[in-house]
Amino acid sequence: MTLDDLDHAILRALSANADQSTTQLAQKLGLSQPATWRRIRRLQDSGVIAGRRLVLDAEKVGFGVTVFLGVKLATKGRVSLEDFERAVGAIPEVQTVDHVLGLYDYRLRVVARDLADFERVLRRRIMTMPGVGDVEANVLLSEERRPGPI
Repeated sequence: MTLDDLDHAILRALSANADQSTTQLAQKLGLSQPATWRRIRRLQDSGVIAGRRLVLDAEKVGFGVTVFLGVKLATKGRVSLEDFERAVGAIPEVQTVDHVLGLYDYRLRVVARDLADFERVLRRRIMTMPGVGDVEANVLLSEERRPGPI
């Protein structure tokens, strides 16, 4: 699917505020509401818009610590990547599981109530998983969300 300037404008506007109505969006873009709705539907049907999600403030819901973990699997032959992904994905504190290229095999984003809670998650849940080798933790100090290149 080829995206034109209007498609990009719709994507930028929805990225900034996915809650706005098609009427509000149409007014901003100078389109009719039905034309805007059809374009959004086409973007959804083609998979360009893969979904919408609710973004929570982790700290306000009780998770004051975010840690990025680099995980190197000890033996890739004994534990398949899919087995690791399935097991680590079942840990509720793990928000994202990224298979990466580099020093580590995976990058995990883990939230915890505090450092003691993170240590519990690390020791009891992550380090006890079969196949886990080296782990490096980086505690998030601050985060600035930047819009994408759309």
